[in-house]
Amino acid sequence: MNTAESVRLGMRSLYNRAKGRPVCLSFEVTHSCCADCVHCDKGGIKPEPKLMTPADYRRYSDEIKPGVCQLSGGEPLLRDDLVDIVKAVKRPNGLPFVVLVSNWWLMTEEKYLALNKAGVSVFSVSLDFPDERHDDFRATRGLYAKMGEIIPYLLKKYGRGNIVLNSALTHANFTEIPGLVAKAEEWGTPISFSAYSPLRTGDMSQCINKPEDLAVLRKHFDFLKQHRRNSSTVMNSDWILEQTYRFFAEGGMEGCQAGRRFMVVRPDGLFNACSMYPDIQYDSRKEAAKGFKFTRESCDQCYVSIRATTERRLWRLIQDNLGLVGSTPGFSTED
Repeated sequence: MNTAESVRLGMRSLYNRAKGRPVCLSFEVTHSCCADCVHCDKGGIKPEPKLMTPADYRRYSDEIKPGVCQLSGGEPLLRDDLVDIVKAVKRPNGLPFVVLVSNWWLMTEEKYLALNKAGVSVFSVSLDFPDERHDDFRATRGLYAKMGEIIPYLLKKYGRGNIVLNSALTHANFTEIPGLVAKAEEWGTPISFSAYSPLRTGDMSQCINKPEDLAVLRKHFDFLKQHRRNSSTVMNSDWILEQTYRFFAEGGMEGCQAGRRFMVVRPDGLFNACSMYPDIQYDSRKEAAKGFKFTRESCDQCYVSIRATTERRLWRLIQDNLGLVGSTPGFSTED
């Protein structure tokens, strides 16, 4: 991200916060997925009789004017019109900063180039383990091998530097943090870490909460913070790492701003204030912001990246945006 882009993103983020508009809008373009991950409830192909068209996405982007837009799912690469959707959400001023969140099973060189040209700013690729255990966790045999081939190939051939890894920390993989960082460095990509929440799956076994596990997590987070001193591989700021550790250690994180700083547009065009509550749906952005108030104030059970990044205090938002020149913001999520 160059200086002009960073300034535009920072100014739009500040303006939206002042006006009560979401800084980040997450478009779930489909609820179907070609994988079936342990920590997610969107595995498999689902009936979707109504899907928004690219024109609908353009209308939402023009109306809400987010600084950052996530295109996620399910698996967004299942949409044949994904390139047109990306073009539709981009506004004449170059915003929003578009993050495509995908497992990359369906990615090809041709799709990568077309999505780059359409306006994707960052490709966020999920990685749970630094080896073939990733395939088992996602019930997709051969996925890890494909990622290990195509990601370094595209980075070397095109040199765009816009592919990043994201790992959602669960009880199954939190001990693998050093190995995940090493794999990111081997492939030539940055990596960010987000926190698993049981809200969607109900699976408490994947939570990190035992004292002995928290001690290991503390050691690994200290490793991440130290690593950031000498390398740009780890995307999470020290502050977000500390907040993420606090979420696990305290069993929750108060002060949620779902429906205000960020919200979700479903594939059918309805709104979820938070992706963790897909059954609570609204017809408009304003209804989502207002109607979700009680749930927002009573729930403390997630701290995914989209929340962590948009809830930064004003001075930290300014500071972090100034640091984005030549890099990419940490909007990569398993949400």
